[in-house]
Amino acid sequence: MARTRATDYDDKRRAILDRSAELFAEHGYDRASMSRIAEACGVSKANLYHYYKDKEELLFDVIRFHLEELLEVVEAVDRPDLAPEARLKELVAAILEAYRDADAQHNVQINGLRLLPSDRQAELKAMERDLVRIFSDAVAGVAPQLKGTKLLKPVTMSLFGMVNWHYLWFKSTGEVTRADYAALVSQLIVDGTRDLQAAPAEASRRVSAAE
Repeated sequence: MARTRATDYDDKRRAILDRSAELFAEHGYDRASMSRIAEACGVSKANLYHYYKDKEELLFDVIRFHLEELLEVVEAVDRPDLAPEARLKELVAAILEAYRDADAQHNVQINGLRLLPSDRQAELKAMERDLVRIFSDAVAGVAPQLKGTKLLKPVTMSLFGMVNWHYLWFKSTGEVTRADYAALVSQLIVDGTRDLQAAPAEASRRVSAAE
């Protein structure tokens, strides 16, 4: 007979994931053994194996749950019908808010994904691409001249660079709020792309192809 799942199974699993993320972020994936994770979670090692068979599964789920939550938040607020600048600002504000209290998970996503097997990396990278696609579309809204050019991706990834690494310096008690920073990042993208055009080399290739 299959073992009955406890009613609080999901809550306990989530607590294990959150504590594991903190250990991975603080000590590194290699040094966070299953024994150490079990001790930090206040459960026996045998009980930990009831939820996760190995550390790889833990790492995968830490990142998967984090990306799922980011996608849910971003997709919920995305409104392509808004004015382009307003849409971009809403998206940036939403993802910055989703990062609140998720520094450890975010750190693990950035530094730990490459440690997973290729098939599991592929699944998580597909989720990352979904996030990038949404933001790329919003960037193209404020800078339509970049749509279809090789510049759209680097501009979009520059935006992610500004929001993904903010946790290294941002202080919730500081003078700049998350909303302030969302407005700043959005304005930098809007102002920085206003006169940005496709690189001359790209334009030359299009002319050659037409000839």
